[in-house]
Amino acid sequence: MGLSRKYGTAITEGPTPADVAGQAALPYPDGWAAVAFSEELTRGKVLTRPLAGEDVVLYRLGTGALRAVKPYCPHLGAHLGLGKVDGEDLVCPFHLFAFGPDGACVRTGYETAPPRSPLGQYPVCEVNGAVFVWRHHDGRAPDWTVPEWHVVGHRPARSGVWEMAGHAQEVIENSVDLGHFATLHGWRRAEIGGPVRYDGAEFRLSMRAHESAPVLGEFTVDVRVEGYGLAALHVDVHTPRVGLRMCTTVLPTAIGPNRMQLRQLNRLTFDEPARLPAPLARAVSRAATRVLDRAVFKASCAFTAADFPVWHHKQYVQPPRLAHGDGPIGPFRRWARRFYPPQPVMAPASAGRTDTHPGPGAGAEVTPAPGAGAEVTPGADGIPSPAPGGSSRREGAPGRVGAPEPGLPERSERPSPH
Repeated sequence: MGLSRKYGTAITEGPTPADVAGQAALPYPDGWAAVAFSEELTRGKVLTRPLAGEDVVLYRLGTGALRAVKPYCPHLGAHLGLGKVDGEDLVCPFHLFAFGPDGACVRTGYETAPPRSPLGQYPVCEVNGAVFVWRHHDGRAPDWTVPEWHVVGHRPARSGVWEMAGHAQEVIENSVDLGHFATLHGWRRAEIGGPVRYDGAEFRLSMRAHESAPVLGEFTVDVRVEGYGLAALHVDVHTPRVGLRMCTTVLPTAIGPNRMQLRQLNRLTFDEPARLPAPLARAVSRAATRVLDRAVFKASCAFTAADFPVWHHKQYVQPPRLAHGDGPIGPFRRWARRFYPPQPVMAPASAGRTDTHPGPGAGAEVTPAPGAGAEVTPGADGIPSPAPGGSSRREGAPGRVGAPEPGLPERSERPSPH
């Protein structure tokens, strides 16, 4: 009996999370990845965030500029996430070696000549209320940008962040997975409103959802999606029946094998009633936004969270066995190949057969059923030829790129001043 007491009565049951199941993980995607909200990095603040299996140390200088550096001091390896900002310098907590904005060591803690041991820096971009860090498997410099998006409303944005098993591509791919909007999110019907357009590192599509509610009856929701790499979705939502306009930013970041963080930022407003005088219409719009802001944000997060259990446990299947009604998943995966290292050719699995590594976008084997993927623009495979990186051409100012100058996860929710 004594021996039996060493063992608990609980047993492991239920689905195994993706990062524990031991399935092959997708590679870390190249490009920009969101690692923080801008509001988290006040002047002089030092943060450490995970990205692609490593720590990245972020800090804001006295001038307001941002820096992102590799985590260990080149002197004797102390973690710089424990350091502090002194004016424009990051100071190591161990021997007080200080590093200037360009990463060069400018002084030691004992007034001796500083060694030539610069910090390893990452390009960093602050745009749309978020901080992005650039990472590429072969060290390539940024060759596309995350543009500055328009905003709606007059109130501060609301934001949330979660951590779970899963991969960033699954989040971005959801935007073209037309079928799941009905089966998982409860849309009565949805259709893509035109061809999905791929241009370098970005893509665009529009959808119309048909829904019903007890008070409103049947109504439509118009959705426009812009995607940038495998790191960012900007979603415009308009519900004409109630005059709701909402901008949602969804930012998945790969932090480890089959593990990710997910950030979401929302802004909303209500149309000014056309039948009212302008001052009164403006007051009604602002009052409705103020009263419903939090409730609509919670509903938006609940919509996103319906996918969490799926992402947390799912396996990436390549090639998928697509069916009519899925949406253009095959063409999306072929486009997504550009954000990964080239896949090596594997040895023949059996006589007379040669397989390639079933990587993130090995799309030659993807054979959609009739009608699946019909929305893509014409061309080879329905998309431009993949090329490393790509350009992001869009009207509006680009984000500021700061290269070195000469159950399920908990969620934090907070209003953002941006």
